[in-house]
Amino acid sequence: MKENESSPLVVAIDGPAGAGKSTVAAIIAARFGLLNLESGAMYRAFALKAIQTDSDVDDREELSRLAAKTRIRLLPGSAANRVFLDDVEVTKRIREPDVTAAASRVSVHPGIRQWMVSMQRQLGESSGIVMEGRDIGTTVFPHAAVKIFLDAAAEVRGQRRYQQNGPAGVQAAESVLEELRERDRRDRTRAESPLQPAADAVIIDSTKLSLDEVVTQVAAIITARLASR
Repeated sequence: MKENESSPLVVAIDGPAGAGKSTVAAIIAARFGLLNLESGAMYRAFALKAIQTDSDVDDREELSRLAAKTRIRLLPGSAANRVFLDDVEVTKRIREPDVTAAASRVSVHPGIRQWMVSMQRQLGESSGIVMEGRDIGTTVFPHAAVKIFLDAAAEVRGQRRYQQNGPAGVQAAESVLEELRERDRRDRTRAESPLQPAADAVIIDSTKLSLDEVVTQVAAIITARLASR
């Protein structure tokens, strides 16, 4: 659907793993009174369903059959979205390493991405949203009023992810960086909706920026767009 003056405001934030998309999206959504619609959580929830059912995450036909029997919902929470898989809350479970790895693998299948895009568009039709992911500005909402591509050097993103996981997961920093680089490779080279900035996206390199500085830049872009509507 083409964005027009009366359309709900859609803010698309894309970028690679560890770029800070989820954190920025949550803050921006709260600041502008928008729904925070996290696409990554939806892929993670489906990946968890594949794990729970012992499905082959590399078998597109098996996953398509599984998708037909899967229900995913996002509800606003106090700090972030609450995620429900088939009416069971899985908000914490989907952040664990095995689900993270599986989510990257299920997301490469064209049929699964098309199914997700359909769900995401339905969720975004009724109200203004901030949505982050890897193909929001290029595929899910190509006519979004605001498109941001948030990036950072792989080493910086890997360190952020390592610190985010905390001492409980205890994965070596080198291992985290290796996994992140492999995920980058899959995301950027997949046949369906590869990770890349939309032609009209504003690219923000956060390698040397603080979270506050990134949020300030994104907020300024949204404010300017609202003023021009």
